[in-house]
Amino acid sequence: MLRVIKRTALHMIKAAGVFGLVRDSEWRQRRLLILCYHGISQQDEHLWRPALYLEPKALEQRLKMLKDGGYAVLPFGEAVHRLYENDLPPRSVAITFDDGTYDFYKHGYPLLKSYGFPVTVYQTTYYTDYSRPIFNLICSYMLWKRRGSIVDAGKELGLDSPLDLTTSHSRFLVERQLVQNALRDDLDGKKKDEIAAGLAKLLNIDYYELVSRRMLQLMNPTEVDELATQGVDFELHTHRHRTPQDELLFRKEISDNRKRIQEITGSMALHFCYPSGVYAVPFLDWLKAERVISATTCDAGLATAQTEKLLLPRVVDVSGRTPIEFESWLTGAGSLLAFRRKAAQKYAPPTD
Repeated sequence: MLRVIKRTALHMIKAAGVFGLVRDSEWRQRRLLILCYHGISQQDEHLWRPALYLEPKALEQRLKMLKDGGYAVLPFGEAVHRLYENDLPPRSVAITFDDGTYDFYKHGYPLLKSYGFPVTVYQTTYYTDYSRPIFNLICSYMLWKRRGSIVDAGKELGLDSPLDLTTSHSRFLVERQLVQNALRDDLDGKKKDEIAAGLAKLLNIDYYELVSRRMLQLMNPTEVDELATQGVDFELHTHRHRTPQDELLFRKEISDNRKRIQEITGSMALHFCYPSGVYAVPFLDWLKAERVISATTCDAGLATAQTEKLLLPRVVDVSGRTPIEFESWLTGAGSLLAFRRKAAQKYAPPTD
């Protein structure tokens, strides 16, 4: 009900001319909108995780709004530099994608290319080299595919009781047990993939058909290199999509990630995105020690020249966001009216 009221209010505000006034104001010109995306559905992922996935047609709708609205879509590095030089053009926007999924390669980038928009991809690299589905995500997706059912226990998977898949919470509990078992047993990627294949068999799902379609996989090195050659900017997202609380381990995640990106693309990655949007004050000094120029969060807002460079806000675009809500953020009215909330953690980070 509250969202309906907000949308109605936004339509009224737009009709009154407020959107246009804010969009063309000096206030908006001093601010940078950083858009955050994750996956683009190959099949039904937007129904499974609407906070992570958009349909291709939804992304195209957003890009058309950017073009038709005359927004200045800047390369991310240039946008950050000009933000702190107080040299932004009117209606400045930067587009970022987290994780570097295969569906970005297949669906996201072709759309961005057709509109001529630059993009930054925050690439986590462990699953870039290990070309298999991300363990916790593929388990969650397969459990969702069998939602509403109760499945016999899979003792060979370490699941001793029947799998209750009747609610989102009960499915989460099964997923959590699988992930915790893998952590407890210190399973490597190959072993975890075997567990995922076993779960698929238990659920009567063709796992290898999912694998062949590259569902919930990242781009491989060849695909990353191909897009880098075409001008896609690849930046830091940690090697294993995690942010350890220990300084040495945290900095190793950055250095391993940077090394692999440079090996693949030939470029030095200097910008960072916090995996799952999770950050802590000590991270800032550790990032500075690793010569990181900027870091983005999943906290909604527009960046200004007074924003801490290592805590840049982004607007996470999701399937449930209506065109009027998206437009409110483009113009700046959404930020000005404080229709925002701190982003929730996206998902449990994949580990090796």
